[in-house]
Amino acid sequence: MREILGRRRRLLSKRNGGRPEMLQQALTFAAEWQWPVLPGAAPDPESRSRCSCPDPECVVPGAHPFDPGLLAATTDERMVRWWWTNRPAAPVVLATGGGAPCAVSLPALAAAHALGALDRMGMRLGPVVATPARWSILVAPYSLAELGELLYAKDFVPGSLRFHGEGGYLALPPSRTGLGEVRWERAPLPGSAAPWVPDVEAVVDAVIEALTRTGVSAPEM
Repeated sequence: MREILGRRRRLLSKRNGGRPEMLQQALTFAAEWQWPVLPGAAPDPESRSRCSCPDPECVVPGAHPFDPGLLAATTDERMVRWWWTNRPAAPVVLATGGGAPCAVSLPALAAAHALGALDRMGMRLGPVVATPARWSILVAPYSLAELGELLYAKDFVPGSLRFHGEGGYLALPPSRTGLGEVRWERAPLPGSAAPWVPDVEAVVDAVIEALTRTGVSAPEM
């Protein structure tokens, strides 16, 4: 019976794009690390630059929740298995905030210079998620009020910085979206515990200082 079910799952996976590693990664995020996840909308199979959602001008094709919606994000292993058994190629989307990590993102070129500067400064970072256009530094959960106070206290904050906080989302590796492949620029250390992430204040302070030191502008993207 198990062999028959196994053949059926492999056949279903093949018909739906065949990416069994997506299920395993989704289970790691949800069941082991307790990060609430859900399937992304996925890019349009006929044109990966377009999204499968109804919005013809979607700016994050495949990299956002659609059906189910963001509030369905869960750490329940059974639900995660069901989703990715039926949609094995679906991107894995993290619901940021609450008890889950948040993120600070910036354009890829500026991010590469900033991370190099942070390394020279001795700044400790956790995982960094990268797409061809933007890199996202995972940070500890923060509230919108905390973020507002942090940004208000700054003389200058680059307009290209984006904040994935409470009520936000972020596609995780090894998802494939219309924005390109999602990968780890700084991979989590191996182990069963959820990766350590720094405070958002430390990251924002360090990123702004690093961009100022290197003289690299972070254009609006």
